[in-house]
Amino acid sequence: MANQSSAIVQKVWNYCNVLRDDGVSYGDYVEQLTYLIFLKMADEQTRPPFNKPPTIPKGYDWPSLLNKDGAELEVHYRLILETLSKESNTLGIIFRKSQSRIQDPAKLKRLIELINTETWVGLDIDVKGDIYEGLLEKNAEDIKSGAGQYFTPRPLLKAIVEVMRPQPDTTICDPACGTGGFLLAAYDFISKHCKLDVEQKRFLKSGAFKGKDIVDAVVRLCIMNLYLHGIETPVESGDSLIADPGERFDMVLTNPPFGKKSSYTIFNGEGKADRETQVYERQDFSATTSNKQLNFLQHVKTLLKINGRVAIVVPDNVLFEGGAGEIVRRKLLYECDVHTLLRFPTGVFYAQGVKANILFFDRKPASETPWTKTLWIYDFRTNMHFTLKTNPLKYEGLQDFIRCYNPQNRHDRKETERFKAFTYEELMQRDKVNLDIFWLKDESLEDSASLPAPDILAREIAENLESALDQFTTIYQTLEE
Repeated sequence: MANQSSAIVQKVWNYCNVLRDDGVSYGDYVEQLTYLIFLKMADEQTRPPFNKPPTIPKGYDWPSLLNKDGAELEVHYRLILETLSKESNTLGIIFRKSQSRIQDPAKLKRLIELINTETWVGLDIDVKGDIYEGLLEKNAEDIKSGAGQYFTPRPLLKAIVEVMRPQPDTTICDPACGTGGFLLAAYDFISKHCKLDVEQKRFLKSGAFKGKDIVDAVVRLCIMNLYLHGIETPVESGDSLIADPGERFDMVLTNPPFGKKSSYTIFNGEGKADRETQVYERQDFSATTSNKQLNFLQHVKTLLKINGRVAIVVPDNVLFEGGAGEIVRRKLLYECDVHTLLRFPTGVFYAQGVKANILFFDRKPASETPWTKTLWIYDFRTNMHFTLKTNPLKYEGLQDFIRCYNPQNRHDRKETERFKAFTYEELMQRDKVNLDIFWLKDESLEDSASLPAPDILAREIAENLESALDQFTTIYQTLEE
């Protein structure tokens, strides 16, 4: 099965190199594949043994592409995209704001022929999904495109879901869903580890998940990714942070986009574009800030039912930033059970130079005493070095963290060299309730022979300088206020 998937991925992906000569980026290529594969699958479902009613208007479907060439094909493809973008439901979302990026009709014809050689609906759902996941991962590897910020490494997703252990009746939300990785990892875990009855299978495919992302093109990829895995779930396009959606979930799994500030573009009276800082003023937020990671942290807390659980990826500044950061941390530690922090080095995420952490906490009812008793921190950063290609993060490498987390009973844990417990009182005594905590000795500082490769070292230096600059900027802004 894996060989079948990788062979098709390679065949379809190889053609991207031809299109690259025409200026078609990896991201644009995957987007065009989304349109064409969807049209092909929709056509296959109208044929035996499925015999479903057509979902694509006649004349704008897959067969209408097969008998055209040259300029006629190019014009008709553009017309299909324009027409379907005006449709409602899933169809309209997938084709929303769609445009053809393939300028050469002969190459468009070749891509259509490539897709037409496969019977996509006939493929096993896992194989189909693996093919599309493979294409999305290759897209994320293209550093220049910036697509990596929408793609969380799959070994990490698998490990997080392994410790979170969603169940058949769990409702799960990702308010920054990207291409749907967290939702798919949860779906795979429940499918493989739980015995499901007919109703539970139906709920898992159409009622368990909710996704949202601010980028239309990414929402399109997410819907298609889920669709190819047999999941029909609501995925919305829009800014999750604007308001409380009102809906509450049992679990939130999310990796919000990196980048410290929320901003938007406005046009002044002279026709020039200016960047304005986006500040979200919400009654359910304990602090008003332009730091979107802090805003996402406050937002996911709002999304939870009482006793609901969160795993959220956060950058280092969320752990140490003063002002609003300190307010948010104090409130979170008091009102929620913030029980686990997993710390990563650079080289794990596709956004280069990012040092990230996974914060795990449970929402709790109102209380006169703080809910957090002990924060357990797993240091997967000190003396750990990864690169995306030569030494990527693997699921096996996270097995020790999974054992230490003890998902069967996280209240029964033992300290190890990399896993330490810090009481609520100890955290409160730290300056600004700083959670940026280390205790292991960095071997590279002790022994020059242990230094990481020059490119890793350079990235770490750049990241440390950027972190220092962020702290200086925060101090400067505080003084100005």
